[in-house]
Amino acid sequence: MPQVAVIVLAAGAGTRMKSRTPKPLHPLAGRPLIAHVLSTAGELHPERIVTVVRHERDRMAEAVLEFAPHVLIADQDEVPGTGRAVEQGLEALGEFDGHVVVLSGDVPLIDAGTLGTLIERHEREANQLTLLSAHLPDPTGLGRIVRDGAGTFLRIVEQKDASEAERAIDEVNGGIYVFDAAALRAALRTIDRDNAQGEMYLTDAAVRIQASGGRIDAVPAGDSWAIWGINDRVQLAAAAHELNDRIIRRWQRAGVTVVDPASTWIDVDVTLAEDVTILPGSQLHGATVVAAGATIGPDTTLVDTEVGEDAVVRRTDATLSVIGARASVGPWSYLRPNSVIGEGGKIGTFVETKNSQLGAGSKVPHLSYIGDATIGAGVNVGGGAITANYDGVDKHRTTIDDEVHTGVHNSFVAPVRIGAGAKTGAGAVIRKDVEPGALAISVAPQRNMAGWVEANRPGSKAADAAAAADTHAPEA
Repeated sequence: MPQVAVIVLAAGAGTRMKSRTPKPLHPLAGRPLIAHVLSTAGELHPERIVTVVRHERDRMAEAVLEFAPHVLIADQDEVPGTGRAVEQGLEALGEFDGHVVVLSGDVPLIDAGTLGTLIERHEREANQLTLLSAHLPDPTGLGRIVRDGAGTFLRIVEQKDASEAERAIDEVNGGIYVFDAAALRAALRTIDRDNAQGEMYLTDAAVRIQASGGRIDAVPAGDSWAIWGINDRVQLAAAAHELNDRIIRRWQRAGVTVVDPASTWIDVDVTLAEDVTILPGSQLHGATVVAAGATIGPDTTLVDTEVGEDAVVRRTDATLSVIGARASVGPWSYLRPNSVIGEGGKIGTFVETKNSQLGAGSKVPHLSYIGDATIGAGVNVGGGAITANYDGVDKHRTTIDDEVHTGVHNSFVAPVRIGAGAKTGAGAVIRKDVEPGALAISVAPQRNMAGWVEANRPGSKAADAAAAADTHAPEA
């Protein structure tokens, strides 16, 4: 591969998105648009990558450097236009003398294979400019590639300037270029802003290169999605569906069962092992990792969550959590950040966890809140349990040691510790530590007040029912 540098254009405001978020930072499959472009640029192993920014400059620069710290940031000045943006990107490259690839930060589906082919063609034919084109069924609004009868590139003509015959051409300029650096510098020095928009257009550089006798060629992409630019949310949604379809097909071919691709969403940074099964209505986001044999779904959302081998996670929402091998989670479970479910553990129906660790084989079967808790191995937490972790000022921790069985409707008022092998009675409010092997109960004798309903709710249906029951009661 010849010496290559990449300039990524990300200075525009993207007004058609109608958003407070700069267009290149809108998310697509778990990454900002521009992160997809930078990732592809990195696969070319270039000498340098420059990103040109202007609109929301600091926010854009921070996002770019967070994803790719090695990227150079160039600032576009008050002179508008793609030509000026590339010119300032060239200045950031210094004395670089090779091939300059120009990409747009809002064209996320360009791939390294297509760019590699473009660069090889540029090098082989000793071009000063090689641009990527595509054949579209509806080229309306885009610049057309005009060729002679032999198929040789002649020029780019914008639709507003095109004749009827030229408008019938379906090959369009994709806005992705490979320039000879010296030819590009020379051309940019000669272009002006003598146009309706008062901008420096990069396409004018092509005109100057051609006028000076430089060789230009256009190479059609095999996949028109390679030039798909995002200008509004309709196009963003279309790109999201296309990329998601590609991601799912890739995982299916790698041994993952996706029962209903149409209702399944998988981000680009998710990792799946062989024999994973994903059931309908599931979404896997961020850096989620799922091990072999696990079943996810239906109707499950995992964000940055690790799932162990042969685990089952059904109708669950989990974020920044770890679910151990052969664990069972759901249905209707909510795992908040830093929830760790041990091997063979169980989180059941309508259970919420937060900042808690559940040991191997331990169970929280249903209707419970477990927050800021450390639970050992072999523990069974009775239904309706609450760890009362917040005193209005600070959060406190509940610790339940190994092989503890707790009664239904327990409240654990933290900080509190239940010793190994201990048990708690139904309805207990545990305010003090429980020593290992002890039984903790909250004793409040039951008191029945005879005749209370008839006396306090006279004439009510309950009073009538009680009176009727009294008449049928056997004599003592």
